[in-house]
Amino acid sequence: MILLLAGTSDARELAVMIQHAGYDVTATVVTDHAAEQLRAAGIRTYVGRLDAFQLAELAKAEGAKVIVDASHPFAEEASKNAMQAAAEMDLPYIRYERRETAIASERVTFVDSYEEAADLAAEKGGVVMLTTGSKTLDIFAARLIGRPNVKVIARMLPRKDNLDKCERLGFSQEQIVMMQGPFTKELDRALYRHFGVTVVVTKESGKVGFVDEKIAAAEELGIEVIVIRRPRLAYGIVHHEFAGVLAALKERVPLPAG
Repeated sequence: MILLLAGTSDARELAVMIQHAGYDVTATVVTDHAAEQLRAAGIRTYVGRLDAFQLAELAKAEGAKVIVDASHPFAEEASKNAMQAAAEMDLPYIRYERRETAIASERVTFVDSYEEAADLAAEKGGVVMLTTGSKTLDIFAARLIGRPNVKVIARMLPRKDNLDKCERLGFSQEQIVMMQGPFTKELDRALYRHFGVTVVVTKESGKVGFVDEKIAAAEELGIEVIVIRRPRLAYGIVHHEFAGVLAALKERVPLPAG
């Protein structure tokens, strides 16, 4: 059995591919929506953020032979927990991560943390659109909401817990955009124009995270973009293609002949 941390849409595709290759797969996700998609494909799925001990216990209970970490590129704690659980259970750890996007633009400034991104956005001022999700929204709220030279627009997935968090942090209805991707360049451009955006804050989430579209739309409108670099962890070998993950699995846990 393969225990897979499925933190993104492409990770869920990977889980299905591994299952189709002949392996039993158990997945962990953090949203009910993601769980529904995987369960519809016949994959046993657990919902919730698990620490290293809980992951190790789940691996033991499920009889896992390998832990595949396909969590989001910015889910640093999830990856650390997966590596720790694999080490404690003496299981192979395989990391899948979508490729980074090559970004070359005079309007893009790279930073290394959410805090640095928020401080830079505050310095620039104007209408700041956040496309960084809800998890770190409190960092931006603390540094941007209430500043006389800044108006913040937060774009995120349409979930009730996200709306509750926005309201708790002091975002008004006019500052919240809740949408489900995929996002095209044309849609991004329309949103930027509608809100009069002058600064976009995003993460280097890769092509699947629609970073290219955000930046291309911003460039066309002369909008500045702040890009948060991915955290750097010592994963060991990282696979950027599904085929690499499958080859690594077959090496460590060969499928029965025939």
